[in-house]
Amino acid sequence: MTSLENGINAFVEQIDTPIASFFNSCVHCGMCADACLFYTETGDPKYTPIHKLEPMRRVWKRNFTFWGKLAAMLGLSKPVTDAELEEWEPLIYDSCTLCGRCSMVCPVGNDITYMIRKAREGMVAAGHAPDGLKGATVRAVEIGSPMGVTWKTVQAQIKHAEQDTGLTIPVDVENAEYMVLMSSMEVVNFPEYMGAIARIFDQAGVSWTLCSDAIEATNSGIQIGSSDIAAQLVQRIVDGAEKLKVKTVISPECGHAYTAIRWEGANLIGRPYSFKVLHILEVLDELREQGRLQTEGMETAKLTFHDPCQLVRRGGVVEEPRRLLNMVASNFVEMPDAGVWNWCCGGGGGVSANERADELRLKVFSRKKAQLDAVGVETLVTACSNCRIMLEDGAEANNMDLQIVGMAETIAAHLPTKTSTTATEESSS
Repeated sequence: MTSLENGINAFVEQIDTPIASFFNSCVHCGMCADACLFYTETGDPKYTPIHKLEPMRRVWKRNFTFWGKLAAMLGLSKPVTDAELEEWEPLIYDSCTLCGRCSMVCPVGNDITYMIRKAREGMVAAGHAPDGLKGATVRAVEIGSPMGVTWKTVQAQIKHAEQDTGLTIPVDVENAEYMVLMSSMEVVNFPEYMGAIARIFDQAGVSWTLCSDAIEATNSGIQIGSSDIAAQLVQRIVDGAEKLKVKTVISPECGHAYTAIRWEGANLIGRPYSFKVLHILEVLDELREQGRLQTEGMETAKLTFHDPCQLVRRGGVVEEPRRLLNMVASNFVEMPDAGVWNWCCGGGGGVSANERADELRLKVFSRKKAQLDAVGVETLVTACSNCRIMLEDGAEANNMDLQIVGMAETIAAHLPTKTSTTATEESSS
């Protein structure tokens, strides 16, 4: 069987009841175009979200509709070719971040993000996926990290975090309340995240641990479109959490990691978890509500929050970051289209791992720049390391004077100092 036949068969297998109903109900209104930054910032109709699914639509029509089957029998319709899949691959992978904004505006309720995910399954089976994303996926399977980060690298960062904070970073501790996951970007690009959560959890009296067998939360299988690989990567986390008998697994500041482990993981491995899954923002907000997260001082700089698509729009974590920012920021303002209507950073869904897409990604950053220009802030806070990298790239390319920081480190910067607490205790005695 050829790779094309494998791909077409994968398309056929992925056309379930929702997919069939979505294609059947699409009225070709074009509203999804105006919800997609790849269309709004280029004006090119090929970036209309539903258009990106044309090969899959043709497979659906030819294999699942009466008139399509009849036309195929009479030789009146052409099957999808390998050349067409190759032509469509950049649309599927370069110009879709799986942000879900198009699904929000569809008047008939079609989940176009779900459809793109299914189309990527067929693309992978047919051998059509970007080299960068293929490489990241191979590294995730073979090394345990899409960026090739090894446990030795993590240990080095643990040592740095312990030196910076004066705290012990717990590893492989059984029966802890929380098991903390990280993304490769947090290990390599933003190592301050580890120190921040160590300080927060120390102040809040939280028992937590890292797992040497399950550090990486990023799921390249979700991004490239391979459910088998996605399940394999989730299973590593499940095995680690169950080995250590933890109560809750914490997804880090990474959008697709949250989608993979929180919303899809149990279905991918075919059984329920023995533990809860929460995003780090949900945990911090719970600690705030319980009175275990205390802060002092306020940020006076004008700041705003970038809502990661997978966390906020598709994950429902909307109010938590705002409640946390209101603890430490006296001049927090919302961007236009904030919350569930926020515009994507432009690099989610595996686009950031695809160097071929860099020029397009930076071009469509103009939509995010317009949001930021409308409020004129000095600081941009986010809760996704991938978003943070993309926002830094976009700000640099557009010569924007903007500080971009993560939520955990922002909160950690306002923890009461240990010295003041000790001095108070000594004075009382």
